[in-house]
Amino acid sequence: MTAIERARTVAVVGTGTMGQGIAQVALLAGHPVLLFDADAGRTAAADASVRSRIERLVEKGRLERAEADAALLRLRAARDLRDLSEAALVVEAIVEQLPVKQDLFVSLEALVAEDCLLATNTSSLSVTAIAGALKHPGRFVGMHFFNPAPLLPLVEVVSGFATDAAAATRAYDTALAWGKTPVRCADTPGFLVNRIARPFYAEAFAVYEEQAADPATIDAVLRESGGFRMGPFELTDLIGQDVNEAVSRSVWEAFHQSPKFVPSLPQRRLVESGRLGRKSGRGWYPYGEGAAGPEPHTAAPEAAPARVSVTGDFGPAAEVVTMLQEADGIEVRQLTSGGPYIGLPSGGQLAPVDGHTSVEYDDVVYFDLALDYRAATRVALAASADVSEQTLREAVGLFQALGKDVSVIGDVPGMIVGRTVAMLVDLALDAVAKGVATPEDIDTAMRLGVNYPRGPLEWGRALTGDWSFDLLTAMHERCPTGRYAPSLAHYRQGYAEQEPAE
Repeated sequence: MTAIERARTVAVVGTGTMGQGIAQVALLAGHPVLLFDADAGRTAAADASVRSRIERLVEKGRLERAEADAALLRLRAARDLRDLSEAALVVEAIVEQLPVKQDLFVSLEALVAEDCLLATNTSSLSVTAIAGALKHPGRFVGMHFFNPAPLLPLVEVVSGFATDAAAATRAYDTALAWGKTPVRCADTPGFLVNRIARPFYAEAFAVYEEQAADPATIDAVLRESGGFRMGPFELTDLIGQDVNEAVSRSVWEAFHQSPKFVPSLPQRRLVESGRLGRKSGRGWYPYGEGAAGPEPHTAAPEAAPARVSVTGDFGPAAEVVTMLQEADGIEVRQLTSGGPYIGLPSGGQLAPVDGHTSVEYDDVVYFDLALDYRAATRVALAASADVSEQTLREAVGLFQALGKDVSVIGDVPGMIVGRTVAMLVDLALDAVAKGVATPEDIDTAMRLGVNYPRGPLEWGRALTGDWSFDLLTAMHERCPTGRYAPSLAHYRQGYAEQEPAE
């Protein structure tokens, strides 16, 4: 371990919510902590706020009185930037403006000792660019905490182009000693979480823009079928539409306007109208006293067919076949050639999502991907206007017989969960191939940073074979903008997993 010794001082510059949170983490890890803001009034207010936070921990029984008293003695408010000269680590959490951050670190570099580690908590700017103004950029690193810093375990430790390996390791070990879960990351737009998470929002917004489903239904499907803790519409209302849209736009521009990261026009209109989410009283949903959000579309009860046939290998949806075989009152006949699909009494078919559309076939209904079909409480079905009413009723009744709520959405390729997960897998594979981070760190970051039920690479493995590659290839054929074209890394994996030609 090369963590900074507990007896040495940690300085935090910037006294907003994030700065206060980082200060609290360092303080309770045993360090003397210096708080500094260019505005002396804000410094004093932040000092009082951190002390109040610690007192509340004692009141709630989460911190011993003696430990709190010792921590409070280690906290000081710096009156001048020169007071930070004793620090072994300075973490910056000020405004997200490159020239302002550069000026700060140029000043700090002239004050602190040679072995002082300089760190930025930036979430959107290049670590390399901030360090570009320094004479000794090797000791500069990104330490991106997530809000609220005292509660969320993840810290992205970001190495700029000139960051010394020893400095990155020191930052990593320090975060680990503070009880955090650090992950290593190269300096790339969005780092790990903000880069790889874009499809979670973008695909939901695209389904909405294509008028295939309303926000409440999309959120419900991603929660109840996909296993995500919150849907993207409710989550962006919580984050703030302006904040989330700015991150999406920043990543898109940093990747030279790549089609993989195109921002959402409906979200832009929401921001322009001032509907920013909870903080403004209205976003995708209404808020405030008496406000009632819309309910997801849930199909009316239908009778389950008495008999079905099952054809082919269902891959990630194989559990659906097992559940049908276990269900009372449904006779299941197993066929072998073709598929995968479930044959219905109407003559129609029910098929797992594969990136195709219902309109391409005669009387076919698609069902969406689920994290765990047995545990899922909702399943989405997609059908074109040409699907017979009887086929759709039988498809709805079949999943209702398995204990699921059913949401019928428009005929969009990849549906909701399927396209979202496939895109998450694609961006994660691309990041690994480009040396941004290890597979393990990517999965850890996405589970801890945004509470995904699985890391994207873990999910990709669970989907078996080249499922995500095939789904994106099919989507790219139907939406040839480049957005759904599998990355080179995904392409290589997809072909590597196919049977060799004889």
